[in-house]
Amino acid sequence: MDLGIFDDMEAPELRQYVEFLLRHYRVMDAFWFIYVDEAFDQPTAERINEKVWDRVSGLAAKDLVARFNIQDKGLKGFVKAQRMFPWCILVGYDIEESADEVVISVPSCPTQEARLRRGLGEYVCKEMHRREFASFAKAVDERIQVECLFAPPDPHPKEMFCKWRFFLA
Repeated sequence: MDLGIFDDMEAPELRQYVEFLLRHYRVMDAFWFIYVDEAFDQPTAERINEKVWDRVSGLAAKDLVARFNIQDKGLKGFVKAQRMFPWCILVGYDIEESADEVVISVPSCPTQEARLRRGLGEYVCKEMHRREFASFAKAVDERIQVECLFAPPDPHPKEMFCKWRFFLA
């Protein structure tokens, strides 16, 4: 990897580049899903998406923990790493912490909102996110359990797409 381009960049330009990377991370994910759906069908795209996010999120959590020296275990370590995860930044998860649980709420989901604007309807993301969150949490601390309170295809309030609970076993 040649990172020389960043040597002369100041903080504002580096921040702008990070914003560019995050946006394209989301765009790449969207087109990947769309093209798998077109080549096969939506249930196949959803199943492959589940496998991809299961794998990618665990790898990301391990990398974040190592790169940023996150030594905390349990829910505290999970939240520190999760706040640095690109999808958390892109979506803007609401993260509520208490002594014995963490609740992540998603009032605004760019993926689902884009689909709804295009008249496509929500896609089934519950299992994908369950696997994503479980893999991520396990990489931080194997004791962390995940519970889906609701996510598509579940009925949900208009102002909230999904809600997840994390706790120690």
